[in-house]
Amino acid sequence: MKKVFSKILVATAAIAMSSLLVAQQAEKTPAPAEAQLYIVSPQSGAVVSQTFNVVFGLQGMGVAPAGVQTNNTGHHHLLVDGATLPDLNAPLGAAVTHFGGGQTQTTLTLTPGRHTLQLILGDHVHTPHNPPVISEKITITVQ
Repeated sequence: MKKVFSKILVATAAIAMSSLLVAQQAEKTPAPAEAQLYIVSPQSGAVVSQTFNVVFGLQGMGVAPAGVQTNNTGHHHLLVDGATLPDLNAPLGAAVTHFGGGQTQTTLTLTPGRHTLQLILGDHVHTPHNPPVISEKITITVQ
């Protein structure tokens, strides 16, 4: 009887967790389909010094600091040398650099060689929008 009860309890917990995940995904912050996120500078293929500026661009939405819930806004997250995107159904974590103050540019220092940069827009709780607003990945060479 204890084994049957344990199996029922595990199954019930699994169903509850999957229902919660579906509900969280359904509640993701909406983004306009025409929203575009991009890196203004440097451009893909650029050769830059070890310390350089990165300027973020966004069209069709506005920028707001983390924690501020306003329609059609978000804040930037920068992925450096990411082979794959992080989980877009959860708050963005340590794989990205957060710009929760609403910053639209930053200064990076990278080692010499080839690097990739990509932006992901996060909502007030750092979760990507629905649909996700993601820039193209650019490649740069650091001297």
